[in-house]
This record gives sequence, structure tokens and C-alpha cells, in this order.
Amino acid sequence: MYHRFNENKYPSTNIQMDIFKKQIEIIKSKKYKFENPKNFDLKFDQPKNEKKILITIDDAFSSFYENAWPFLKENKIPFLLFVSTEPVGRKGYMTWEQIKEVEKESFAFIGNHSHSHEYLLDFEFNKFKNDIDLSIKIFNEKLGYNPIFFSYPFGEYSLTQINYIKKKFKYAFGQHSGVIDFNKDIYELPRFPINEKYGDLERFNFLINLLPLQYKNINPKDKYVKKNNPPNLIIEFFDDQKNLKNINCFSDEGNKWNKSNIKFEKNKLTVFFREKFLFRRGRINCSLNDTDGWRWLGLQFSVKLN
Repeated sequence: MYHRFNENKYPSTNIQMDIFKKQIEIIKSKKYKFENPKNFDLKFDQPKNEKKILITIDDAFSSFYENAWPFLKENKIPFLLFVSTEPVGRKGYMTWEQIKEVEKESFAFIGNHSHSHEYLLDFEFNKFKNDIDLSIKIFNEKLGYNPIFFSYPFGEYSLTQINYIKKKFKYAFGQHSGVIDFNKDIYELPRFPINEKYGDLERFNFLINLLPLQYKNINPKDKYVKKNNPPNLIIEFFDDQKNLKNINCFSDEGNKWNKSNIKFEKNKLTVFFREKFLFRRGRINCSLNDTDGWRWLGLQFSVKLN
């Protein structure tokens, strides 16, 4: 997941184009193919024996159009561009004419990123619904369709919001890290955020080699933490999965990344968070050094702070 390109003022969401090009070269050097979002849709529920890379860009900033788009177009690299409808045409954002120019290419797909790009969890449900409905109306007016792909602003969502998104879209992406496989919930799809801090070539090389850490079930279903801070997290794995006892997890409750306290019972992993999450988004990442490589599972909780 990318946002800005060559916008040095925003290091938390920016990537330098020279680094981005080197990242693309790393992908090519490993003989990984790029996933066309069209095929992602057509073949999602089919077991995979080949890794592919899906590039996504959030927010449709002008810097994407000016810097990354010419490179992606020249090399015909597939990608998915998520657009919030309200800021389109404002300073720093792409125009509808530019979005249409991008969208007409067979390797470029547009996704819905809400209308306002506000903290939608702060909205009452009707206000959330109106925001999504307005974005759909505008997409239908400007492009003639509503995209099948959605990404949650800031990766935040509640179970109630997911249930509404299910009525309007086929897939939805968060901002929690992880590798997509056909067992993943199609309305909570993970992505690895890439920026100046977390986009260095050594880390990038590690990320694209990762394998999915599959699971059967995760509780709580609702990743919106209200009164139950910290939540009680239980990850249930499949009976035939191997090497599960090698899993290590790290979480950032208390705004400090530390090794998580975990306990295995049969094929269930229970996480005992050390203290409350103090920021509005809390994360936990679990990894497993398996026989065929490192496996990764990331989760993000959205936290209602009192």
C-alpha cells in the first residue's frame, strides 16, 4: 500500500520514486508476477501455488499522477487506485479527468475510498451510510459504475460498518499487514504499508518473500474496541497446520512494541495484552518461521478512547 510519491513533507505516507523503482526491480528479479485486479476478482477463491504482488495506492494524490503513473504506465504494471470522492480536484489531488485517463488502461483499476475520508468510526451509522452512499452516487455519475473494491480510511472499521460495505462492494482492504490467501476474509484484506520509514529495500525484500499465516477463525469478530480495552484475542488455526508452536507475536499496547504474552491450547492461540491500547489504532503482528519460509499475520484494532 502506497500513498504519496516524492512528497518529502509527508514521510509517513511518502515514498521516493527512486526507491519505488528499486522495489519494482526487486519484485521482477524474484520472478514474481504483478496481480491484475481483474484476475484477483476472477480467481480469488482458487487455491494458489504461485505468489503474485498486488500494488495498491490510496487517496489519489497528485504526486501519484505526476510521478508514479508515468512509470507504471510505461511498464504496464497493474495496480489499484483508491479514490475518495470529496477531495477530487482539490489542490494536491487528482482530477476526474486524470482518474478517467488512468482508469481506461486495462491494467489500472479504481477503488472506492469513501466520500469524505474522515474517521468514519466517529460517525453515527446513518452518517457513515450517507458518506458511502454519496461516494457511490458520485462514482456512478463520473465513471458510470461503482468500483467493486473498497478500502477503509485509516484501516478503521467496525463489524456494523463491514456489514454495510458487504452490501455495496465485493472486496474491502484494511491497513493491517499480512499476505492475502483464499482463506482471508474478503472484507478485511491485509496490505503492507510502504513509506519512507517502512519502505527501505532490506525490509521490502523481507516483506515480499513472506508467506500467508492461514487461520480458521479470529475472535473478536469486531475489531472496534470500545469498553473491552484491551480485547480478548483468540486465533484458531486449522488442525493440520504444522510448526504453530514456533509463532511469535509483537503488539503495541501502551504505545510500546513488545513481545506479546501468548498461550497455545491445541490449535488455539490466546493473546494476553499487557495493558490498554492508548492510541486509536492498536496492532499485533504474528510471524512463524516455517519449513518453507516466514509466515506473517497482522491485525489492527480500532480503539474508542475515553
